[in-house]
Amino acid sequence: MSLGLFNVPTPKNEAVRGYAPGSMERASIKQVLNRQASEEIEVPLWIGGEHVRTGRTAKMVMPHAHSHTLGVYHRAGATEVERAIAAAEAAKPAWAALPWEQRAAVFLRAASLLAGPFRDELNAATMLGQSKTVHQAEIDSACEFIDFLRFNPHYLTQLYRDQPISAPGTWNRLEYRPLDGFVFAVTPFNFTSIAGNLPTAPALCGNTVVWKPASTSVYSAHKIMELLAAAGLPPGVINLVPGSGAEVGDPVLAHPGLAGVHFTGSTGVFKGMWKKIGAGIDRYTAYPRVVGETGGKDFVFAHKSAEVDSLAQFLLRGAFEYQGQKCSAASRAYIPRSLWPRLREQLADGVASITMGDVRDFRNFMGAVIDGRSYSKLKGAIDEAKGKLEGDIAEVIGGECDDSEGYFVRPTIIVSNTPDSRTMVEELFGPVLTLYVYADDEYEQTLALCDRTSDYALTGAIFATDRAAIVTATNALRHAAGNFYVNDKPTGAIVGQQPFGGGRASGTNDKAGSMLNLIRWISPRTIKETFSPLADYRYPFMAEY
Repeated sequence: MSLGLFNVPTPKNEAVRGYAPGSMERASIKQVLNRQASEEIEVPLWIGGEHVRTGRTAKMVMPHAHSHTLGVYHRAGATEVERAIAAAEAAKPAWAALPWEQRAAVFLRAASLLAGPFRDELNAATMLGQSKTVHQAEIDSACEFIDFLRFNPHYLTQLYRDQPISAPGTWNRLEYRPLDGFVFAVTPFNFTSIAGNLPTAPALCGNTVVWKPASTSVYSAHKIMELLAAAGLPPGVINLVPGSGAEVGDPVLAHPGLAGVHFTGSTGVFKGMWKKIGAGIDRYTAYPRVVGETGGKDFVFAHKSAEVDSLAQFLLRGAFEYQGQKCSAASRAYIPRSLWPRLREQLADGVASITMGDVRDFRNFMGAVIDGRSYSKLKGAIDEAKGKLEGDIAEVIGGECDDSEGYFVRPTIIVSNTPDSRTMVEELFGPVLTLYVYADDEYEQTLALCDRTSDYALTGAIFATDRAAIVTATNALRHAAGNFYVNDKPTGAIVGQQPFGGGRASGTNDKAGSMLNLIRWISPRTIKETFSPLADYRYPFMAEY
């Protein structure tokens, strides 16, 4: 039991390390990178605190050196999924009954361990397995994940403090229960921090979790499980079951104990899961909570008053950091004709100067895209655009592709003659930015075009120094982006500063990195206690006179 009303340590955002030449942190991460690259590991399933090996294995490789094997992981099937669900259900009573501050302490300890001895381990695993540069790994698998682990307990205390008023002679209370069942977390390859947050946020609230990571990020997922075990997370609270979407997802979605889904991934997969839940709604003990952050076709919209030099640099970062493999990456831009000649020159120079290669070489700005399927999709779209030159497409800048050693796609800028060409509309999830040049005097008409061009509504940005133009864009694009940026790239949301999520086809907008997300993993119970005995059931109005 709790013998006090406790405040968690006031969170602050983890400082980003620079890994400058000659620094101790650079030497340390290099050493871990060399060790991890030189060994091959075997990743088991984590079920009820036990390592489970199925014998059905798949390789883990470096995307930037795809002949280099990091190891193998065991894949789960229906039997292991049922076992993981049973472990989650068995762990639930004790975990939910644990005082909230004791649950919070586990994740606060995990944050401290990640800030210390586990930092290099998780960063290196993310770099090697997901082809992130040291900076991209640092801001993701270290800083953002640490922030989630520290800020979520803070938000939980805010939730718990929200209590109803009480009339004289009564006491009204809100009890913040976990959901009635288990939570299914489905996580993507592109952010290790998201992979860590999706299972841990519901667990903080007293839920137990079955976690399916992306097959291309099992290496870092295993490191997360090691971190949580070292922090004292009880067995069975989070159960890791890598495997195919159908082999893992179908038996989970068919289980009557499913209480919620915490998802980040493609729009198509999310819609398919929701359809299965809806079709089987009668089977569940309670209506499952469905929380998802899906795709994006994120825009940058420039007004004629925009500062061109800054716009060019933000476009290069926003479109090409981590090979454009961010749901928030800038992938379409609207540029006024008066700015285009100068902007084109700067973008072309920037694309030519971007270094790409093995992420262990810290001189590289970009690594490889995640796998062969992604490479083929991106190359196909770029080749198609090149085939439409002098038609729908005015120009293609960059765009060279080579998968002989790694899945390398050079940064690509496609200049479209039409506002609805394939790459202006379709999410490609790679280093491809498509531009549409509009007439300066068609600002408001083009804003309306931007709003209706895409089904997505995740992130977007307006660049302008004219304040009236900023206000016009903010109003016109109100529902086009859940995260809206003014004179900044549409990527890089920070926990505690910019709660993240979008609407329309981009998800349920439940704002990871805020109290709004935690609300989804709680089922409140209202308790009213009356202190004064009732002497007579009759009311005063019943008297005759």
